[in-house]
Amino acid sequence: MTEHTAPARRWDPLVKITHWGIAAVVITNALIVDEGSIAHIYAGYTLAALLALRMLWGFIGPNTARFASFKPSPAKALAHIGDIRAGKREVHISHNPLGALMVYALWACLAVIISSGIGMAGAPPAVDATISSAEFVSGEYRQEAAGGESEESEEGGAGELLEEVHEVAVNLLYALILLHITGVAFETARSGKRTITAMLPGGK
Repeated sequence: MTEHTAPARRWDPLVKITHWGIAAVVITNALIVDEGSIAHIYAGYTLAALLALRMLWGFIGPNTARFASFKPSPAKALAHIGDIRAGKREVHISHNPLGALMVYALWACLAVIISSGIGMAGAPPAVDATISSAEFVSGEYRQEAAGGESEESEEGGAGELLEEVHEVAVNLLYALILLHITGVAFETARSGKRTITAMLPGGK
């Protein structure tokens, strides 16, 4: 087994902000707000802004945050699996090859969710200051504003296709998140707690 040395700080503050910001929006949309509500739509645009910021940072950020430092490579991912089976532990200043594939898969899935969601919802709707918080997070106010009918029902075949793509992508995202959490837990058990603490505020 190769000697495992402690990695230096890997993730800069902006990477951590976008990572946990995206996680917070996904959890909020999944567990708190209702599908089709104004809050759901605004959360989607917030998600788009966070993802766009991370994409920009992938070109102009520090070395560990740049795409060039963790290019997706199925061949390297297979080799990494071989290293795991052989008990070898190699320090990566950024994502390891398997982690890189997961990150790009998550980003691609988020991009499909965002684009299909915007395609269905259009521009963010104006918010009436008189509506209650309950109406904001539910679909009630949006349906009333549309004359009692959901906007999706009026969009025809294209809207139904976007809705189906959106739903499939969301379900795929949940599956990828579970795989991601499993991978982090496995790597933490294999290589130490720094796998988790590196993404926490002030963590290394």
